[in-house]
Amino acid sequence: MAATKKILIIVTNVGEYEKVGLRTGLWLGELTHFWDVAEQAGLSMEIASPLGGKIPLDPESLSHEVLAELGTEQRYRDRRYMDLLEDTKKISEVSLDDYDAIYLTGGHGVMFDFPQSRDLEDLMARFYETDKIVSTVCHGGTGLLQVRLGNGDPLVRGKRVTGFSWSEEELADRADAVPYNLQEELEKLGADYSTAGKPFEPYVVEDGHLITGQNPGSARGVAQAVVKQLTAVG
Repeated sequence: MAATKKILIIVTNVGEYEKVGLRTGLWLGELTHFWDVAEQAGLSMEIASPLGGKIPLDPESLSHEVLAELGTEQRYRDRRYMDLLEDTKKISEVSLDDYDAIYLTGGHGVMFDFPQSRDLEDLMARFYETDKIVSTVCHGGTGLLQVRLGNGDPLVRGKRVTGFSWSEEELADRADAVPYNLQEELEKLGADYSTAGKPFEPYVVEDGHLITGQNPGSARGVAQAVVKQLTAVG
């Protein structure tokens, strides 16, 4: 495997909901868990966001219980690592040729800016149509909703995918706060959507070089699938 292979990670710029006063942002573990796996495999990563700049963190992802999961707290305590979120690159500034895969993190903030970013939509389509790996986790799947391929079809039409389920949204007490139902929107586009047997169980779906994870606990599995595919072609 070539250690020079590089992954572009996309995070949100949105730190609050539109309809309620709750704060949101990047779900930190969906970044760190993926990073841990990819870094161990010798891959390099770069973080970008629709607007660039400082990235808000979902306060729920910073609770003691959540930070204790799978080493997230170690990354949160790492000054140098957290500084990566202080001044991210704009999506419009990145070059497709510099990366072998793209990974969209979640956190509810992405529901508001990922589907509104034409730069992200165009980049995702180009990644997919040049046979590069396209991967998402949890609400990161919202970044697939507006992506159209060269023939005009939605990228997800006829593809096996997953993403944060509506039952999980209800259990997270966010059903009244979110602007739409991700599961329903994917299905409307003709995606073959599926979920784990129980809410919040890790679940990853691969359809060619499209890799999707259902929830925060699936970030490591998505990373493992991405690493495996990059290794296979390396």
